[in-house]
Amino acid sequence: MVRLTAPYLPGFLAFREAPFLVDAVQRLREREPGLLPQVLLVDGNGVLHPRGFGVACHLGVLADLPCVGVAKQLLQVDGLENDALHRSKVRLLRAGGDLFPLTGDSGAVLGAALRSHEGSTKPLYVSVGHRVSLEVAVRLTHSCCRFRVPEPVRQADIRSRDHIRRSLGGPGPQQESRSQEAQRPEVGPEQSPEEPPGEGRSPKARSPGPRTHAEAPGPGAQEQ
Repeated sequence: MVRLTAPYLPGFLAFREAPFLVDAVQRLREREPGLLPQVLLVDGNGVLHPRGFGVACHLGVLADLPCVGVAKQLLQVDGLENDALHRSKVRLLRAGGDLFPLTGDSGAVLGAALRSHEGSTKPLYVSVGHRVSLEVAVRLTHSCCRFRVPEPVRQADIRSRDHIRRSLGGPGPQQESRSQEAQRPEVGPEQSPEEPPGEGRSPKARSPGPRTHAEAPGPGAQEQ
């Protein structure tokens, strides 16, 4: 665990969290270089950011690794808003892998809204972090999704929360599971109790690759 001393300020997440993430990557590079990932997925934004340089950009540059930003909520910048028009585009994402580009008022493509799998109606917001095109960022994100959130991000969240519970003397996963068993709703064979109802079902079939409802920009416009 680490102690965060800097306050959270919207748009400045990297200054609060990136140093610890860089330290973790550096320790892995020194102790287990064979396990160093080829690309990092970050629960945050890359170029989809008020200054075009979110936590995924910071981490990628400082760690010198390709990096992808994967956010659960739309960061409303450069005219992008979660308005009726945006929601209507989201409803057109019918299948896992469907997407549409996030084009700001400036004309820049800042990312993509991606329906990550069949069982989720809420899109992910994928953006370039470092040394990767938007097309590759979207394909990597989609290929990692057994549920709505990419598995590397999902497992990091599950395991870190479990570590905090155990470190602070809270109930472990099995104890907590037994204590809440009576209150837990029944789930189907394809639904995980770790996921919200309606979003925890594994897709029965994975689409061959992301599909778009609008013409995507050329590779040159997607690279940082």
